[in-house]
Amino acid sequence: MSQTKIPNTIFGHPKGLFLLFSTELWERFSYYAMRAILVLYLVDQVSTKGGHGLGWSQENALSLYGTFTGLIYLTPLIGGWLADNYLGQRKAIYIGGALMAAGQFMLGTPHAWIPGMETQMFYLGLGALILGNGLFKPNVSTMVGDLYENGDNRRDGAFTIFYMGINLGAFLSGIVVGFVVAKFDGSYQAGFICAGIGMLLSLLIQFTFAQRFLGDIGKYPAAKLQQAANKKSGLTSKEPLTKIERDRIKVIMVMGLFTIIFWAGFEQAGGLMNLFTNNFTDRMIGTWEVPTTWFQSLNAMFIVIFAPVIASIWIRLGKNEPNSPLKFAIGLILLGIGFLFMMGAVLQMDGDHTAKSSMLWLVGAYFFHTMGELCLSPIGLSMVTKLAPLRIASLMMGAWFLFVAIANKVAGVIGSLIGHSTSVEDQLANAMSIFSGIALTAAVSGIILYFMSDKLVDWMHGAENKQEPNETVIVEDVSVISELEPIKA
Repeated sequence: MSQTKIPNTIFGHPKGLFLLFSTELWERFSYYAMRAILVLYLVDQVSTKGGHGLGWSQENALSLYGTFTGLIYLTPLIGGWLADNYLGQRKAIYIGGALMAAGQFMLGTPHAWIPGMETQMFYLGLGALILGNGLFKPNVSTMVGDLYENGDNRRDGAFTIFYMGINLGAFLSGIVVGFVVAKFDGSYQAGFICAGIGMLLSLLIQFTFAQRFLGDIGKYPAAKLQQAANKKSGLTSKEPLTKIERDRIKVIMVMGLFTIIFWAGFEQAGGLMNLFTNNFTDRMIGTWEVPTTWFQSLNAMFIVIFAPVIASIWIRLGKNEPNSPLKFAIGLILLGIGFLFMMGAVLQMDGDHTAKSSMLWLVGAYFFHTMGELCLSPIGLSMVTKLAPLRIASLMMGAWFLFVAIANKVAGVIGSLIGHSTSVEDQLANAMSIFSGIALTAAVSGIILYFMSDKLVDWMHGAENKQEPNETVIVEDVSVISELEPIKA
């Protein structure tokens, strides 16, 4: 498709990147604030002072957590398809953001306002979050890729910057929501309201500045843009996928399987590791107890600190920079190392139900998990935008999140294996089995992917070849967009 280029950069990147950075920052603040307290809210006993929790068992809470987070990453497949074919990415973001804000406020409804309907309102709020995230999540990520031409070597760096926005929001969320819950006498509802306000900020930023910094990017459905371009070029409206496109999609599918393994381990952070922190970790510094939710911010803090370092390392390596499959393999190995620290935490307690493990084990685990994430997650998002055919770009991003959906459900099932036994010894033994099993699986998977990497690079057909950047923002050709006006009407 022909394109018009206009100078519109800051620090060598399009200004639109920093708009999407801010939009995603506050959306992720909203999501991770909710995630930090979701399991704690479920297992907290109902209070006679108004009801701060639902009083579920740990097993049921972790199972629900896995189902919810799985669905959160399943619906982007539908949201991506709707954006590609009917809504356009920007409209999908507005609708999805509004649904997510509504969902957070539903979760924040005080029990005293809806006596006897706490559970129904809870499920209604989760449903709105699931549907809204499906429309929001894949389309913000796809628009980041749309800011750059094919082969532009700024793209991986752009996704690293974008990823810093995600994690700055996540870092702030654990600190802020922990403070808010404590300030309101343990009210998780206040925490959910705080998350809803974050979502409204995300919507406001996007709605106010999108046209100024993004132009027409994301305004029209990608499939219809492709049809208009094909019509202008004399091609059929529905060109079949070429062999190169099919091979590149195969790479996305294969890498997605290893993504499941990584996130099934990583997502223990919000479930099993969250409960381990709450129940079995010595969180005292002098006379002050560190809130459990603050540990959820460790990952995000490490991302913000080390993302520029990792990005700099890739650049300094130049021609020796690992390809995407090798970076994924490194990420899996680092995940396994992180779970060695969790095994150390269990061993320190030595089965003594009165003992507590050191916070340093958790810090070490989160550090290595973060290093693994930096080798895998932003690289995966960038890879999808490089390999996916334009006309199904958002759909393929949704498919990528489908793998994360499966991983989150698997994570919930694995975490629930800790069981509902009240015996501390049984819970610790089960935790040790889970942590060691994940460590071994991640390491073996990384080794397998290492030996597969050359074949996967062949299937990419040069998609990762570097080109010199054009310091411009890409906007769709006006003549192509004009073809859509009758369709839009």
